[in-house]
Amino acid sequence: MNFDFALILVLATLVTGLGWLIDKLFFEPSRRKKIATAEAASSDGSIPEDAKEKCAPLPWWSDFSRSMFPVLAVVLIVRSFIIEPFQIPSGSMLPTLKIGDFIVVNKFSYGLRLPVLGTKIVPVGEPQRGDVVVFKYPKNPSVNYIKRLVGLPGDVITYKDKTIFVNGVAQEQTLVAKLPPINTETLLVNETLGDVKHEMYTDVRASARSGSGEWVVPEGHYFMMGDNRDNSNDSRYWGYVPDELLVGKAFAVWMHWPTFFSLPDFSVVRGIE
Repeated sequence: MNFDFALILVLATLVTGLGWLIDKLFFEPSRRKKIATAEAASSDGSIPEDAKEKCAPLPWWSDFSRSMFPVLAVVLIVRSFIIEPFQIPSGSMLPTLKIGDFIVVNKFSYGLRLPVLGTKIVPVGEPQRGDVVVFKYPKNPSVNYIKRLVGLPGDVITYKDKTIFVNGVAQEQTLVAKLPPINTETLLVNETLGDVKHEMYTDVRASARSGSGEWVVPEGHYFMMGDNRDNSNDSRYWGYVPDELLVGKAFAVWMHWPTFFSLPDFSVVRGIE
């Protein structure tokens, strides 16, 4: 079962905020009156703090709302509009991102968006070719995917012989290494997408026709592909990503933790190209 954490966070913030507001408007004035009456009846016009609490006890729900609302509100603001952490669950972005990498995503790179709805409210920036993007999977928006942006709105994307063509122009590839050198299974390649140079894998055992095709990217949509080119479930197979499903631009790896029983590795901190 996939939980929509953003929705849960928004609801929790609203509930605790409403609880705090209701107490502030309707219950706190009566508590103040009780305390004022008790202080007026005392000999020196004041009573100890513990006596105030006994005289006008704070309901549990109000105490909980007062404590949790500021924390939840800060988390909601940071997570929705500034940065959000994610974990890489698959190898579709190898060698750029490894299984178990924990990444940080810039949430305002592509405009400030309403949490849950994804509606853009402040246009700050636009996606660029070559960006590593986190987005909601169009076939199941409760699942987050991460891929590299290959096609912008209006682009004609062609993939043949394991080469990307953007509007008829082949994107440059340079062989870096054969892995392993003998009985090679994988090629490590440098690829240039627009102004972005990055590493990618191709599987020599996969057919040169695998994933081949031509696509015209509709307005308001993007074409995504994984860097592990022959082992990626991406736009070649399920289509385009609407703008409203973009989550943000991945810009850094801050930890590697492949399994629960392994030790987190913080020596891998790096930017994402």
